[in-house]
Amino acid sequence: MESLEERVKRVLSEEITIVPYDASWPRHFQEEEAHLRSILPRDLLGRIEHYGSTAVPGLPAKPVVDMLIEVSDLDATRARIAPVLEGEGYEYFWRPTFGDDVPPWYAWFIKRDRPGGPRTHHLHMITTSPEFDDHWRALRFRDLLRTHPRIASEYGALKLRLASKYTHDRIAYTLAKSEFIARVMNIDGRSLGAF
Repeated sequence: MESLEERVKRVLSEEITIVPYDASWPRHFQEEEAHLRSILPRDLLGRIEHYGSTAVPGLPAKPVVDMLIEVSDLDATRARIAPVLEGEGYEYFWRPTFGDDVPPWYAWFIKRDRPGGPRTHHLHMITTSPEFDDHWRALRFRDLLRTHPRIASEYGALKLRLASKYTHDRIAYTLAKSEFIARVMNIDGRSLGAF
């Protein structure tokens, strides 16, 4: 049986593949949202958002639907949600938001099409407390890409280059995208034409 350290190492080194946009991704999000709402404790669930690149029409992406899920209590999520999802085959990680072993921590799940198969969904479960503001701000980036195709195209090209460079290093891939995201998010909507 894998230790936690071995599991983390395995998932962080899985191949990064970027594919053309798939118009079925929003449907996969909706189906997963309905499934989660049907099996998880209603008193713990709030809003569920489709975010990440699969939520932006036309944007190339890893073929994994990212879901940002508001929960009312993270301790209750660990106690009452994690066992349900693990019982359905989801991989569960109690992970730090920034860096290694640095709070705030949140619940993260990987759903695969079959045991050991390709990832289909990432579930990021957080609260609305200020320590998770960066997660919620990711919705602004999603919305910006949805409304500015030129920026989305530039971001897509960057993702393709980085996936080629960091094929088995998900941390380096994510960090390398951060500069672009920070630069774009510091531009207000009126300045985007000059971007």
